Amino acid sequence: MSRELTLFIGTFTTLLAIINPFEVLPVYLKFLQGKDVAAHRQVAWKACTYALFLSLFFLIFGTLMLRLFGVPLAMVRIVGGIILVKIGFELFSPSSSGGIVTAAAAKRNANIAFVPLAMPLMCGPGAIATILGMTSTIKQSPTELASFVAVVAAILATMSVTYLCLIYASKLSNKLGAMGIDAITRIVGFFFSAIGVGLIFGGVIGLILVWVWSAVQGKKRLPREPVVPT
Repeated sequence: MSRELTLFIGTFTTLLAIINPFEVLPVYLKFLQGKDVAAHRQVAWKACTYALFLSLFFLIFGTLMLRLFGVPLAMVRIVGGIILVKIGFELFSPSSSGGIVTAAAAKRNANIAFVPLAMPLMCGPGAIATILGMTSTIKQSPTELASFVAVVAAILATMSVTYLCLIYASKLSNKLGAMGIDAITRIVGFFFSAIGVGLIFGGVIGLILVWVWSAVQGKKRLPREPVVPT
């Protein structure tokens, strides 16, 4: 098995596990409740397209952008965690408040496709961290171009599988029924909130470690005061 094939399989399985299309389904169905098949397919296509371009953007420019603006990856985790917690609470809340959110969002299908479907559900902190980690793998590879193509192919394959899961979401919802979808939505909302809190906690710990390390390194680099002879 070649290095590029190993990189493709590793990136594909990791991204697919992080995105987990089955966790996106309840959110997707909740926001598109009452819409026809054409609207479902349109939003699914836009969401996967947005997530694809976001993934490619972070693959090419992610490390450069974080360094340019001085934004550590821990802050990306904190922001993504806050968004996930907000989405989780909206999904877990009673249907009255959730219906208000759904009705307001249903008027803007393009926005639904971008937020929250494409980001942070599909291209969230975990996926961004994975893609940024793959950039270092590509740079360390003796065949950078082939490794880059392998990672891009893995991202395309992941988004293709996610798209297939979304366009068949209606059939799954018909089998599960309204009560089943509502139960799954609330369960997923609970876990989204838990994942968001975990991301926030991990990001805060990461920032503290970065600050402590910077302080320690700064103290080591401080010039010593001259000793005044007595």
